[in-house]
Amino acid sequence: MISMSPVRPGAGVRYLFRGVMVGDGHRRAGMPLHAAQDEAGVPPGVWKGRGLAALGLAAGGAVTERQAELLLGEGRHPDADRIERELLAQGKSPAQARRATVLGRPIEHNRSPSTDKAKERTPWLAFDLVFRPPPTAHIAWALMDDEHRRVLELCDDIARDKTLAWLEESVAQIRSKAGGKQRARVKDGLVVAVFRHYESRATESRPLLHSHAVVSVRARRPHDGKWGNLSADSLMTHIVAADTLYVLHFMEEVSARLGWAWEPREVTPGRRPVMDIAGIDRRLIGWQSTRRQQIEDALSVLTEKYEEKQGHAPGERAGYALACQAADQTRSPKRTELLSLTELRTRWRDSAIGAFGACTVYRLAERARAAAAAVWARVRPLVDLALAAVDVVAVVYVMRGAFARHHLLAEARRHLAYALRGRRHEPGLDERIVQAVVDDYTRPVGRGRMMTADLRALYPRDTEDQAVLRPLTRKRTAPPYERARLAADALAARVRTARRAERLGSRLRPYTVAVPVASSSHPRPLRTSPKDGRLLEPETGVVTVEQTRRTLEAAAAQMAATLQDSRRAREAARGPRPQPTPATTPQPHTQHPGIQPAPGRTTGGVT
Repeated sequence: MISMSPVRPGAGVRYLFRGVMVGDGHRRAGMPLHAAQDEAGVPPGVWKGRGLAALGLAAGGAVTERQAELLLGEGRHPDADRIERELLAQGKSPAQARRATVLGRPIEHNRSPSTDKAKERTPWLAFDLVFRPPPTAHIAWALMDDEHRRVLELCDDIARDKTLAWLEESVAQIRSKAGGKQRARVKDGLVVAVFRHYESRATESRPLLHSHAVVSVRARRPHDGKWGNLSADSLMTHIVAADTLYVLHFMEEVSARLGWAWEPREVTPGRRPVMDIAGIDRRLIGWQSTRRQQIEDALSVLTEKYEEKQGHAPGERAGYALACQAADQTRSPKRTELLSLTELRTRWRDSAIGAFGACTVYRLAERARAAAAAVWARVRPLVDLALAAVDVVAVVYVMRGAFARHHLLAEARRHLAYALRGRRHEPGLDERIVQAVVDDYTRPVGRGRMMTADLRALYPRDTEDQAVLRPLTRKRTAPPYERARLAADALAARVRTARRAERLGSRLRPYTVAVPVASSSHPRPLRTSPKDGRLLEPETGVVTVEQTRRTLEAAAAQMAATLQDSRRAREAARGPRPQPTPATTPQPHTQHPGIQPAPGRTTGGVT
């Protein structure tokens, strides 16, 4: 998953240099950055992004302390010291030399009391994006051998880099004009400093493979090449879509390189499940996530107080606020003891063996491969675009009501993760699903870019296009995601019914009659596109098939009666057959001579 937080002047910059850049540890005053990183056992940060070329930096190069201070702490060129010396040698004043190294608007301008908006008085210098793989990946990375550890770190790198590339190509926008009202794509790309961490911040450390991608707010405008500030709104709007993309890429890389599969796990009943590596012992998840247990314990107390005060259970928004409050209450100070990664892995393995036994720990990879074989045999590697579209629109509509394109994109990627279980998807498949939803099952709302569900393509005769979903959305006793799954199943059943009707109506062959299962409902035609308004073969073709079946049965019955009459005539011409000696016991009835019903036959029917 991905979380996002701002880096502002003052406390934000101090936290960046004293915590994030040294593995979330504690950096003593005066200690050089490389020495603090060596002591904490974390690798140095590296530069990423296509915007590095404009600053003279190379992708993959180490992040030095002075470069980070200038770019991420002051919004200046990372080689500002050399540029100032050259300008001073040319006779420029110190103020002119310093101003020439500033990328965009100086921070001092925002600190001026003449600034109109309070938001501009506390500018953002960077965005701290934290990338965390699914929980079971932390367990496999911490407890397996070094080969699996390196592969999982590589999968995390690839998934993170692909997600950052999508952000700078499709999401990142730069502000311009008065108040930053005009937005445009960045000219080159983003400038990102990536720092890898290995453990959680709890006092009793637990494995938590994650990366801090610190994105500089400075970027170049496309029309004049000048430096400006990125739009924080665009990144925050698409953070969930980026989160689902990162998880999807990570699952695909792990499955391709290690042969593992993924399965959904319900963390909270009625809420959205998470994807875990199949075969990983669930007990290890509780061992790894001690922080989560602390938050859940505090959250239960806060929820009880909320219900006593308000008289009802908290909703989705109130529940999120209570969860944030529980996380703040249980936040523990960072550890002061610093250990290398080898020492940490040894400690984690000993702790897991002491809790669950050596067999559970040393057979993790074997059990993951065996579970993957079972998953691959059970789940087909197919994605049905029509069913994916109705699943996405149903879930997003029930969860949000009105939604935008990025909401559909995030849900489409969740659908791919669940449907493929780690298999690679065709590039652009998520966008194709979203486009199918927008074209066939949505209508605009208001004047903005918001939209809502429009189900007249599936239910054209309904006077209200939301009739199928309204009873499900009013079931307030069920969680929103549970109602969303009910709505998705209802729409999927509707699509399958329409497909069966299409096959019956358009694939009739001579001498073949398809007899459908009797249904009490009267299906309606399916519209393929709202643009052309073309209707497929209506489902009333089933009535035609039923009439044909009755006609053929009547003809067969008439033919059987004719054959029976002719046989009786032939038997009458040959004379009666000799009858056996009658028994002394009286018979209950006398059979008509010449008619001997054979087993399996009925008079007047067809065999």
